[in-house]
Amino acid sequence: MSELRDLYQDLILDHGRRPRNHRRPEHVTHEAEGLNPLCGDRLTVYVDVEEGRIKDVAFEGTGCAISTASASLMTESLRGRTLEEARSLFAWFHEALAGPAAPKTPPPHGKLAVFEGVREFPVRVKCATLPWHTLKAALEKRADKASTE
Repeated sequence: MSELRDLYQDLILDHGRRPRNHRRPEHVTHEAEGLNPLCGDRLTVYVDVEEGRIKDVAFEGTGCAISTASASLMTESLRGRTLEEARSLFAWFHEALAGPAAPKTPPPHGKLAVFEGVREFPVRVKCATLPWHTLKAALEKRADKASTE
């Protein structure tokens, strides 16, 4: 189990140091800002939706390694998915980290399992879920900033 935990830590550190999709896409149909006032994580999530499918998704901002890695892995897991699939990923991720019990189903995108251990550290849950709440706000075209509070 220790090897698996080390692998998960390495994956989070890799995405935290070298985030994927850390940019503003050329074409954006949905966007939202997010803020975690507890630790200062700030990000903007950009989504390009075409015919009910996520054509492109990216983010900009600053945050801790967990927040940045979460945004990076989130963008990797969403490209090409339908809006319904994106909502299902959000639901799984939120349940995995903040629900009363871990989901009994495996993650819809395998690499997202790296965050399941974060639920043991409640203050870090907000770091990991901020990108996802910001994505949800973007897809709902909400004008307010997404927050972990």
